[in-house]
Amino acid sequence: MKAFAELFASLDETTKTTEKVAAMVRYFAAVPAADAAWAVYFLTGRKPKQVVPTKLLRLWAAEAAAAPEWLFDECYHAVGDLAETMALLVPSGDATHSDPLHVWVEERLLPLRGADPGVQKSELLRAWSGFDRGERFVWNKLITGAFRVGVSQLLVVRALAEVGGVEPAAIAHRLMGTWSPTAEFFQSLLAEDQPDADISRPYPFYLASPIEKEPSELGPVQDWQVEWKWDGIRAQLIHRKGEVFVWSRGEELVTERYPEIAAAGRLLPEGTVIDGEILPWNEAGLMPFAALQKRIGRKNLTKKILAEVPVVLKAYDLIEWSGRDVRAEPQDARRAQLERLAAELPPSSFSLSPLVCAESWTELAAIRARSRAERVEGFMLKRKSGPYRVGRVRGDWWKWKIDPLSVDAVLVYAQRGSGKRASLYTDYTFAVWHEGALVPFAKAYSGLDDAEIREVDAFVRRHTVETFGPVRTVKPELVFEIGFEGLQHSTRHKSGIAVRFPRILRWRTDKAAKDADALEAVKRLLSGSSEPERQ
Repeated sequence: MKAFAELFASLDETTKTTEKVAAMVRYFAAVPAADAAWAVYFLTGRKPKQVVPTKLLRLWAAEAAAAPEWLFDECYHAVGDLAETMALLVPSGDATHSDPLHVWVEERLLPLRGADPGVQKSELLRAWSGFDRGERFVWNKLITGAFRVGVSQLLVVRALAEVGGVEPAAIAHRLMGTWSPTAEFFQSLLAEDQPDADISRPYPFYLASPIEKEPSELGPVQDWQVEWKWDGIRAQLIHRKGEVFVWSRGEELVTERYPEIAAAGRLLPEGTVIDGEILPWNEAGLMPFAALQKRIGRKNLTKKILAEVPVVLKAYDLIEWSGRDVRAEPQDARRAQLERLAAELPPSSFSLSPLVCAESWTELAAIRARSRAERVEGFMLKRKSGPYRVGRVRGDWWKWKIDPLSVDAVLVYAQRGSGKRASLYTDYTFAVWHEGALVPFAKAYSGLDDAEIREVDAFVRRHTVETFGPVRTVKPELVFEIGFEGLQHSTRHKSGIAVRFPRILRWRTDKAAKDADALEAVKRLLSGSSEPERQ
């Protein structure tokens, strides 16, 4: 545990990718394979579910620190992170624990789930008493199920590739799908010639970057494959050795949740892997994303929901063909083979994502203006000569999205942030007008720069009207333009609307609260209007 805590500190203390990779290389080369396997598990974003309820953690930490509940709560609100608060308040122990990471996880952490509260408390106090502050902080992160550190999976792959002398693409592929953090797995991860016995294993997804310049600067439009940017669930459809698998981009096996797509997968030739988008699609065509949300997360699919929200896979790339990895082949070659495949198949819940053809970037821009009417988010631009890469590698795939919908709304509530923003009010609730009153409409946490955050924080502190728990009601004076990707009706929200991906676009210092938008105007966006009518 000590070595893992030191690794965490090293990663947290630097923003330089070379230093992060070097720290991981040193760690992986020095610790037992069983420890390294768990480190890879945590560093790549996997984590066990919280094993002890938060309420009990707070209670036992406060008792150990001899702190009254109100003082613990104040400390937590100031720090903004439960694991760090507990690490700071619980008295330092004798730092005598010496067991390795895998022992702490497998023999101490995981058995706590479902254990008697008395056993949980005893084990926690024993752990706290033998850790120094750094170890206690990391242990608390694991206990709360909130372990995060500033490294991407791409950096972890780089470090592992350096340690094992294996191609990064091979490491990235082996980390996909379902695996157990064992010593045997770690050793196979770094093996130079390791046959992949897992027929279900997907490939790492290639992720596009937002375009940051005029598309015309990318060169001739004829060098690019252009498709609509669909708003669904990114997925890979796999058919190997008589079995079919559907994986989401979040590396979740969702085959049973989308039986229509699994059935389409059985029509594919052996050794085929297709990248595409799961979309809600009926006889009339593409349905709103809100319809797909009725199926997301459902494990029990009734005939009614299958009939109400049928789905298709819009296929846009072929990454394995006849059992051979074809990611290194050019985009247009992969597309041509995908088109030949689609032409040979009977109608099913698998169909090609159509190409958008134009003679110029100007013509494309005019077509892109129809995006919202087509219920898409804009264009995907893919270099015809480019390979299928791993992760978010810039240059060959770009997202040319349409501008978000937006409304002007009034700041009405504020709450402290978390982590580095724990001492600042950075989590905001915004409202719009309805029958002469402000109705909460959306929450947003991003979009302001550091100087603006400090200015809003000062306003919140000076203009607090009421406090309830960690939330402050503020004088309704500040107006912000709030951007979002979509709206849907909701009975759970006071406004009657749920907002998709809200964020702050700009601070409207030129507007007073009375000039913010009305709820009626916002609701008109539900019927397809592009902008609300301003008051």
